[in-house]
Amino acid sequence: MRASAEELHVPVGDRVGRVSALLVRPPDARVLYVLAHGAGAGMRHQFLESVARGLAERRIATLRYQFPYMEARARRPDPPTVAVTTVRAAVQEAAGLAPGMPLVAGGKSFGGRMTSSAQAKEPLPGVRGLVFLGFPLHAPGHPGDARAKHLSQVEVPMLFLQGTRDEFADLSLLRPLITGLGERATLHLVEGADHSFHVLKRSGRTDAEVLDELAQAVENWTGALIG
Repeated sequence: MRASAEELHVPVGDRVGRVSALLVRPPDARVLYVLAHGAGAGMRHQFLESVARGLAERRIATLRYQFPYMEARARRPDPPTVAVTTVRAAVQEAAGLAPGMPLVAGGKSFGGRMTSSAQAKEPLPGVRGLVFLGFPLHAPGHPGDARAKHLSQVEVPMLFLQGTRDEFADLSLLRPLITGLGERATLHLVEGADHSFHVLKRSGRTDAEVLDELAQAVENWTGALIG
């Protein structure tokens, strides 16, 4: 039976109010992934819906949530301080929704980076590891690794799911960065995928196959993480 999405609200604070969230929790869930959206699309984007569905089939629950700017239908992402506060509020909400269940956190692009920023600033309570769906190491055409400097302060295990055609992450920069993080960091490369995890027809693969690969990689990694 496919797990349905439960619509919720996450209280963020007096200055922000609350933001919308979606909980997908299969009855046999063994871990809960607090999953943030990317900069250009909210929690209901088809990619995140597909990811949540694929993870639910592998006994991984997800809590997706909106950043305040997306909730307000604004174009410009929130300042980091607001985004980090929202991440922390979503993690707190997840812990209350599933007491005792192991938590991982992260998300797509911007959402993943804001989650790691929150973790680097102050460990997120109960979070055992971070999962990045396309870490945005730099802007397209402007290679650099300044956005990742804070990762050295993250002490929990990290899984980087990255497409080999991702213009936001030059592999000649990403690979040594992850090597430098040591055993905390795992890189899973998705052959032929871009930043949206889309593959070209000539690759011989489909986007559905890529989504299945992502879900399987998360299942394997979280399984090893929580035992």
